[in-house]
Amino acid sequence: MALHNAPLGKSSDYPDQYDPSLLFPVAREENRRRIGLEDGRWPWFGEDLWQAWEISWLRPGGVPAVAWGEIRFPAASPSIIESKSLKLYLNSLNQAVFSSADQVAETITADLSSACGAAVTVRLFSVDESAPAEGRPQGYELIDDEPVDDVVYEYSADSLSAGEEVVSEQLCSHLLKSNCPVTGQPDWASVFVRYTGPKIDRAGLLRYVVSFRQKQDFHEHCVETVFTDLMARCQPTELMVCARYTRRGGLDINPWRSTRAEGDAGPRLVRQ
Repeated sequence: MALHNAPLGKSSDYPDQYDPSLLFPVAREENRRRIGLEDGRWPWFGEDLWQAWEISWLRPGGVPAVAWGEIRFPAASPSIIESKSLKLYLNSLNQAVFSSADQVAETITADLSSACGAAVTVRLFSVDESAPAEGRPQGYELIDDEPVDDVVYEYSADSLSAGEEVVSEQLCSHLLKSNCPVTGQPDWASVFVRYTGPKIDRAGLLRYVVSFRQKQDFHEHCVETVFTDLMARCQPTELMVCARYTRRGGLDINPWRSTRAEGDAGPRLVRQ
């Protein structure tokens, strides 16, 4: 579907009836061609972890129920779901009657799987089960105070480089910012890089992260761009990149991509 037809950035009526047709898929293929992947094969494992904080429905007696949810889209799915369309879809559940939270989860799972073209995993939680925010994951080293004197604000991978020493390390920056490709609104994130390979120049990595500051792209595409650039410029033997984005519209999106099937989006941080 053409992105200009997406509900993002447009005035939308608040849905008062359950409507899975509100979901708007966006093909991943175009962005992957843009970063040089043309054969339909991607050099990573991964998923997109969405946290949805505004989920509600009606119980059989008419009393509302509320929950928050974890939604996991496989990185191999043909499409992502445009975020406002997911918000509108979840809002369409507000006046629908469901027999149980399990039925709600099963409904969301079926609808999202159909829309994105792959099996989606959905878990609902009571608001009493909210995961606590954590600080920087243990073992990650913050690069945000590295001395950098030639910062650029237009996306560029030119500053990425690695030396001859082979290391295994975990690096973190809280300075990732990009802009929504439709509305231009800022998206803020912490980005985590775990790798084994030639030692990455930290000042160059920080300069690279800052260069996303005016880049217009979806969260998932930004993470895939970082992964692809690091593989091409620094040639690690193992790599995992994840980003924890701040919440917008009751949703936060946290993609991870890895050379190994085992990976995660990291813990929920204080900005979520």
